[in-house]
Amino acid sequence: MPHAELKYSDSLTLDAPAVLAEIEHIILQHDAGSGECKGRAYPCAQTHHTHLLLSLTMLEKPHRDDAFTRALMADIEAAVKARIHTSCFFSFGLDYSRGAYITNTHQVPG
Repeated sequence: MPHAELKYSDSLTLDAPAVLAEIEHIILQHDAGSGECKGRAYPCAQTHHTHLLLSLTMLEKPHRDDAFTRALMADIEAAVKARIHTSCFFSFGLDYSRGAYITNTHQVPG
């Protein structure tokens, strides 16, 4: 269950739900077993320089090696930048969570 967070200057015209859906689609193209990517977007009115920060977190797995990471990051970077129509600073970090991480679902009976 990957997680993606977008933090960006609200002066950027950005369709955040579409960007997050595309990030999920790209992850699934690279790793069909990764599951749904939980996404959150935080536009910010008070910024210093126009920017976007994408933080992506995934579980560490043997097949998610350096080549996988480089290819995934390149595809996501290109897709996100294609949706930004204003010049800005761009940052993107991909972190892998190790064993001390719980990821599952919470179901309420009803």
